[in-house]
Amino acid sequence: MTLDFLAPAYVWIKALHLISVIAWMAGLFYLPRLYIYHMQVAPEDVRSATFKVMERRLLKAIMNPAMIATWTFGLLLILTPGVVDWTAGWWHLKFASVLAMSWFHHDLALARKAFERDERPRTERGWRMLNEVPTVLMIIIVLMVIAKPF
Repeated sequence: MTLDFLAPAYVWIKALHLISVIAWMAGLFYLPRLYIYHMQVAPEDVRSATFKVMERRLLKAIMNPAMIATWTFGLLLILTPGVVDWTAGWWHLKFASVLAMSWFHHDLALARKAFERDERPRTERGWRMLNEVPTVLMIIIVLMVIAKPF
């Protein structure tokens, strides 16, 4: 199903989608890094309180709105005539990767709540490894959208 009235707005929807993706990705790259730094201070340390504020603001003021905008403009794009060839296979992997990115975002949000309670949901090494997840997903998504290999 497509909506013909979206066709004239295609370039604007695509631009807004890209802007929101960049903002979302910036947060997905930075929040795990903040968690790594947060792990290096004791819960009673004054710096822990600062990290809690930074993490909350990043998630609530930047990441959540950016993710919602990304999904909104992405859905508008797929409803625009001629944007997606539904017989091609690339969009399945792209969509699965976006779902994984959204799950990762949700996992980061749950971890923020744990840090707020002075819990340490993972090890510093675990956060360092998870910090690579958005990069891998971004590579897959960009390759699927630009190269459309299958």
